[in-house]
Amino acid sequence: MLARNAESLFWIGRYVERADDTARILDVAVHQLLEDATVDPDRTSRLLLRVLGIDPPDGPLDVWSVTDLVAFSRDHGGSIVDSISSARENARGAREVTSSEMWECLNTTFNGLAERERAARRLGPHEFFQYIKARAAMFAGLADSTLSRDDGYRFLLLGRSVERVDMTVRMLLSRAGDRTSSPAWVTVLRSAGAHDTYLRTYRGALDAHLVAEFILLDRLFPRSVFHSISVAESCLDELDQRPNSRVGARDEAQRLLGRARSELEFLPPGVLLEDLQARLLSLQKTCRDVGEAIALQYFHAAPWVAWTDAGIPIEDMAEVEGEL
Repeated sequence: MLARNAESLFWIGRYVERADDTARILDVAVHQLLEDATVDPDRTSRLLLRVLGIDPPDGPLDVWSVTDLVAFSRDHGGSIVDSISSARENARGAREVTSSEMWECLNTTFNGLAERERAARRLGPHEFFQYIKARAAMFAGLADSTLSRDDGYRFLLLGRSVERVDMTVRMLLSRAGDRTSSPAWVTVLRSAGAHDTYLRTYRGALDAHLVAEFILLDRLFPRSVFHSISVAESCLDELDQRPNSRVGARDEAQRLLGRARSELEFLPPGVLLEDLQARLLSLQKTCRDVGEAIALQYFHAAPWVAWTDAGIPIEDMAEVEGEL
């Protein structure tokens, strides 16, 4: 597979997942701001922007100002609109390795953004977030049902999994310092789309330790950090052209993911909330390092090649040729 196609598929997976997760986080935050009069809009908005890695602007923030910045902005690289646009542009350049249905889904989603934004300003931002979540789910379903399980699909799934780990860690970081009895942990569950599954798993018991355990360690929930890391590891194993090394993983991305998974998998019981923030920051750094390692290994491994006579004046070239 061409490196440019592999990189495009990797980033399509990341951008669509980023738009989906941002819509989930923002939807829950906006509901909280609109329904609970005791919540400080400015403080909550700044916390949300910090979680998403966005520098807050000067002046007070409210529901619409934060929605304009995180959802509709075309100047900010982390907004929902920008993520969908970037996914579409990557798909445009990789048409030969994506299905027609995938391209049509992204193109239709992009073309419908302006109309959905206008509807959101009339009816409320929830309509826009629902649109993004539904279209991201449709794209994921089309990718799963129309792509062969070859290297292209693995790069797409790898990008989706790495981005999911990063965004889920960001959600947890927003509540890492809260009391274990704080109802704000429900916000984390809803942002991750895990509320109903969590209630069925733990029979309705709301506990901060159980919430963190479910989102970080659960092996069956597809949005948990452990499950996403495992999927990313599996993709890298299948992409490895020289498997079954006698000395373990040779590639940096595999080592980073394997170390992160092992640290989660073999945590002693009951210590998850101890140093939770440091653990989450370490996972976030791992995601950045994994992205860089994947880019170096698969997308930009070959250095730029220049002719050996580049930059030599013509008269000097004549002297060189004469010597030869």
